[in-house]
Amino acid sequence: MNYGYAPLNGSMPIELQSEEDEEDRYFIQLYHHAAQSADPNGKRILEVGSGRGGGSWYVASYLNPAHMTGLDYSENAVGLANQFFNEDNLDYVQGDAESLPFEAETFDAVINVESSHCYGSMESFVGEVKRVLKPGGIFSWVDLRGADDVDALETVFKHSGLTIVKEEVITENVLKALDGITNRKEKAISQFVPGFIRSAFNDFAAVKGSRIYNGFTNGRLVYLSKVFQKN
Repeated sequence: MNYGYAPLNGSMPIELQSEEDEEDRYFIQLYHHAAQSADPNGKRILEVGSGRGGGSWYVASYLNPAHMTGLDYSENAVGLANQFFNEDNLDYVQGDAESLPFEAETFDAVINVESSHCYGSMESFVGEVKRVLKPGGIFSWVDLRGADDVDALETVFKHSGLTIVKEEVITENVLKALDGITNRKEKAISQFVPGFIRSAFNDFAAVKGSRIYNGFTNGRLVYLSKVFQKN
């Protein structure tokens, strides 16, 4: 689950292979936005914060990496992902984003999608990303932040030893996607979530009118996209 991504300039959407994937188009497009910057074809790719595994599966099955590894802190999520997704070039492992269980210079690229705002230390996470990347490797990152937190985040990236390749604010792309999937999320929350905690779930899902959705519209929250390279 993520907040999704929708192009604003009329560009052609990515082509998906099944009706089931089409239902998840906005979520997949955020992964595509992040992963395409890493040029995964034939490379060893790591996703940090793979959750239930759908994003790593998309990269493995659509973008032709030599191997795709999804890492998540939750053992339950990793177990479900390994059970559900069965691609020859894909596996999921349990691990800590701030202490990655891999040797140095293991991966050609690392992607991180809407996960790092939950980490205890961005400095530790980014340092680990740099460590496990091969020279010339790519780190592609997308996530939300409070507007007041952006300067501190930029300081972390500035001192990371990674070189910025591309950066953009994609708040409007995310809002457009949220507009397209709000009804689906509200229906699921109404069906499966007890009434007394639905407001919290609405915020978590950033449905229209929620605190997070309104934060994007009033500028208190921003959604950022950045691509770095290890020298």
